[in-house]
Amino acid sequence: MRRQFIKGSAILGAGVTNPMIAKAGSGLINAGFARKIYRVLDSNNVMVGTLPVIRAFAGDQNDYVSPFVLFDEFGPVKVEPGKDALKVDAHPHAGVIPTSYFIEGSGHHKDSLNHDFQIDKGEFMMFSSGKGAIHMEESGKKLFEDGGTLHGFQIWLNMPANYKFDDPTTSVFGNDYIDTINTDQYEIKVVLGELFEAKSKVEVLSPAFYYHITMKENSRLDIPTDPTHNAFIFNVSGELELGDNKILTKSQIALFQRGESTIELFSKCGGEFLLLGGKPLNEPVFSYGPFVMNNEAQIRQCMQNYNAGKMGDPNKVN
Repeated sequence: MRRQFIKGSAILGAGVTNPMIAKAGSGLINAGFARKIYRVLDSNNVMVGTLPVIRAFAGDQNDYVSPFVLFDEFGPVKVEPGKDALKVDAHPHAGVIPTSYFIEGSGHHKDSLNHDFQIDKGEFMMFSSGKGAIHMEESGKKLFEDGGTLHGFQIWLNMPANYKFDDPTTSVFGNDYIDTINTDQYEIKVVLGELFEAKSKVEVLSPAFYYHITMKENSRLDIPTDPTHNAFIFNVSGELELGDNKILTKSQIALFQRGESTIELFSKCGGEFLLLGGKPLNEPVFSYGPFVMNNEAQIRQCMQNYNAGKMGDPNKVN
């Protein structure tokens, strides 16, 4: 092989856990049309390059998370001024869109498409790998100079079959693309999709939503969704009560069944969460590390293309 894939980049899943039953005095009233929870998962701690990662799922649970295929939270981790960057060396992708979203700190992205840029707090990046490209990721220049906390998410959005071999592209979207809902009970950043009167300007290949939610103490929130679409919620911090009287704690992820619309949320002490989902692709998923395709022959083609240098030279990306 031309270059060994990054250690820790292989697709690994998460473990099933038994969620706690909510105590008396619940802040929710189930009206009978709330989504039911299929399963609650505990995340795994892994290392990707030199970056500590909390992995919620990777290549599994596809019936409940499609069109997404991998969910990683990186950090929060303290970066001291002048120290070596936390880094994931140059590695390829194909058939998938790794997205990066920074809620603290900054990142540095460099790829075989001749992009070399910093990503700041609140920005959202999409690396649409298509037929194949190479990128490198590390903590950004501001953290190297001033220190601080690195915290964010890399979540892979699967590409529908018709787009698997498109030319790769990279895009970064600032606050002018991400709409925000502010009330006295909660704040919601609509990174992808639309909610209530808010709508993201980021275009996607198939219907998907990505909401960054912060709830205050004793706050209630009902989120409408398309009942035919998947939905899942990840607890970043705090404690969250879900619609069927279960408590979601830090780094747990709840997968919802389809069939109903409303996702009911209540937070007694406040917290921060990500709610994602979209239209299931209903296509076969074959993955080999960073390659996500529809059959084994396509995976082999990706490996041949990478080894032949058709995705770029990793030595020029590092």
